[in-house]
Amino acid sequence: MNAPIRLLVVDDHTLFRRGLVALLASEEGLEVVGEAADAGEALRRARELQPQVILLDRHLPGASGLAALPGLKEAAPSAQILMLTVSEDENDLVAALRAGARGYVLKTIDGAALADAIRRTVAGESVVSPEMTGKLVEAFRSSVEAQSEPRGKAAADPIDTLSPREREILSHIARGASNKVIARALGIAETTVKIHVQHILRKLELVSRVQAAVYAVERGIV
Repeated sequence: MNAPIRLLVVDDHTLFRRGLVALLASEEGLEVVGEAADAGEALRRARELQPQVILLDRHLPGASGLAALPGLKEAAPSAQILMLTVSEDENDLVAALRAGARGYVLKTIDGAALADAIRRTVAGESVVSPEMTGKLVEAFRSSVEAQSEPRGKAAADPIDTLSPREREILSHIARGASNKVIARALGIAETTVKIHVQHILRKLELVSRVQAAVYAVERGIV
């Protein structure tokens, strides 16, 4: 039997945090090994416990969850950080992903979906709530438009190395689709999609699906 996924829950609202811990304890394969109510305590617990996933709230007393991200990644290098927040602000979303969060989900998510998001995070996927995917695309599209200006001849774009199928899968990734959804849409096996995604990330020299989505938006592949 596989060992359970070790979780650290960081949220300053005691009732919500305790309820979340109880909810996660009922999910098979998950184990909450620690809790924290602020950034300082989160850093100490992360360093001590070395969890696999840190569920991190955006709003914390003192240093915010966003400000705590770099320190948490340093304290627990192998941990994946999943933002769990009420903030639907696209600026918070973009800032969290740029700071190294593996995913960004809203507190309106149900228990089963949160457990699935945690498992997907450990599997190496980047998870963004469906309500936020469109905001992510628009935020980066606006950024690209604001920064665009005439340039000299550019170096060869790695995107030209992608096959037609890989470009098609990249466009689905940019819309926030999971491997399972992409496989169903294209009529291919989920394992085949996973292999294509690995090839896409390698060819584009990226490390996550979120980076791939941003790359696709920047180049109009949506």
